[in-house]
Amino acid sequence: MKKTTLLFLALLSGILLTLPWYQEFSGIIILIAFVPLLLIEDYIFSTKEKNKPIILIGYSALTFFIWNILATYWIYNAALVAVIAAVLVNTLLMTSTFWLFHFTKRNLGSKVGNFSFIIYWIGFEYFYLNAEISWPWLNLGNAFAKDIKLIQWFEFTGTLGGTLWILILNLILFYIIKSYINSRNLKSIIPQFILYIILISTPILISLSIFRNYTEKGKEYNIAVIQPNIDPYSNTSSSSSHFQQLKSILHLADSISDENTDYIIAPETSLGNSVWEHDLKTNKSIQLVKNLVKKRPKANFVIGMNYYKKYMQNEEKSSTVRYWEKEDIYYDVYNSAIQINANNNYPVYHKSKLVVGIEKMPYPKLFKLIEGFIDKMGGTIASCGTQKFRGTFKNSLDETRVAPVICYESVYGEFVTNYIKKGGNFIFVITNDGWWGDTPGYKQHLSYSQLRAIETRRSIARSANTGISAFINQKGEILNKTQWWVSDAIKNTLKANTEITFYVKYGDYIGRLSGFLAIFLFLYTVVQLILNTSKENKLLKH
Repeated sequence: MKKTTLLFLALLSGILLTLPWYQEFSGIIILIAFVPLLLIEDYIFSTKEKNKPIILIGYSALTFFIWNILATYWIYNAALVAVIAAVLVNTLLMTSTFWLFHFTKRNLGSKVGNFSFIIYWIGFEYFYLNAEISWPWLNLGNAFAKDIKLIQWFEFTGTLGGTLWILILNLILFYIIKSYINSRNLKSIIPQFILYIILISTPILISLSIFRNYTEKGKEYNIAVIQPNIDPYSNTSSSSSHFQQLKSILHLADSISDENTDYIIAPETSLGNSVWEHDLKTNKSIQLVKNLVKKRPKANFVIGMNYYKKYMQNEEKSSTVRYWEKEDIYYDVYNSAIQINANNNYPVYHKSKLVVGIEKMPYPKLFKLIEGFIDKMGGTIASCGTQKFRGTFKNSLDETRVAPVICYESVYGEFVTNYIKKGGNFIFVITNDGWWGDTPGYKQHLSYSQLRAIETRRSIARSANTGISAFINQKGEILNKTQWWVSDAIKNTLKANTEITFYVKYGDYIGRLSGFLAIFLFLYTVVQLILNTSKENKLLKH
């Protein structure tokens, strides 16, 4: 192949991988997106005597860089360091995974090598979902987030099942194209093409059947969602501004709710004036919310807040503890959710999947060396506190429980299932998507909630600071939603499901199996490389 052809194929794969993350395009596109890059890899493999692996690294890095920058450029609205880190780290990891497949193919041959592509990629995605540095926004299965009628079977596999489907179909199509290029005979590729059609159509037909026949389960509840539309970049550091924002939220809540309202939901960090643990029951902001729910005896008000924990002198401190020199105290900061109702207990949940570079700095000792640079770029090496278990909020009148999922946590499928295992019958997603501006970011984030609804068969109420707040049913359908950059309040009824899906019970079993096989394949490849090198050296000596 000419260099211009190789360059065109690399660019084509990058664009095809990007398109499903835009609202105008279906995720079906991704079923062909890897084919151009696989053709590049196969050409370099077939000419390995003259083409070194470094050439493949260059072309694949170009593909993955294009995909990452075009699909997630909007991160720069939150912090410049975040978009730089996300794009570079993702590109590096994806390129390394693709090179690993090529490395195995060079040493174990085409059949095992091409199979390793599936194993390594799913293993990489599973690792990335659970790693210290984690940004799985572009995991392949997420491409179908808008195509809910086609992926109802995610209740059995999660998004990694979608990744498996994508990789298998890309490999089969690659084989079809390669066979035709070699034979120029259409008849020879008919069996492979039939298999390709069957593997595309069968999951889709099953999904359409599930979608058509699924019946919503559970008791019905009346829910109100608040979208205050507060500019996250405006100067809101004073106590008076925080109270004005809260009063706007409460005004919207009062206008949309009545004595039959079971839940009211407000966004992430709505209580922004530093709620301290030891002052929880006397905090002025919480008392303002309490005054509203007194007029709504059934209502449970779930709202986000900035939560602070002060450590006593001899109390064991967490790894995220901070020191306040002025007050001579140690404390932790949390991004939290609280439920307020007619009762006097206030259950709190702390966000535990934190945004790297914004809420959390991995390997803090290492990044301490470049703290000044990170601060200038809008990041931080300080980390918010977390909690080890997924907490749920119990309804004040019955046993129904809510999963309070905070912002970024909604990207993680298996993580969200842990709320359901703790009794969650609904999912409430509270978020502040205003940070990202009017970009594809907040639209992508909404669609990931649709994935979580299908995986868990839980209805979702989503409260965003600004667009898009929404109600989503157990099939992943958006029932009603708000617009971007408007102050609004909406209401609907959702059902509280008590049944457990296969995916909730077993989680990312596809990822765990692939991770194990990936380690085995890599070690086996290294052993074979050593043995082959040893044989070659012996032959040279003789």
